[in-house]
Amino acid sequence: MKTCISCGMPLREKKDYPLEDESKDYCVHCANADGTLQTYDERLDGMTSFIIKTQGLDHEVAQSVAKDMMSKLPAWKDVH
Repeated sequence: MKTCISCGMPLREKKDYPLEDESKDYCVHCANADGTLQTYDERLDGMTSFIIKTQGLDHEVAQSVAKDMMSKLPAWKDVH
């Protein structure tokens, strides 16, 4: 099973891929409407919001956690 290079989500079903294109190596949540990968800053905002929503952390802490997580993922390992 593939995992999203941008957020680490398991890619289990066709609907998990942008535009259901299983040749992509990132998930639907990390893609723009046209199927392209979002920028680092767009993903950082999205992951920060997700962490706040699911873990109840304040923005600064959630953003720090998101940056740490993203630094370990293939899409972002050389960014920031």
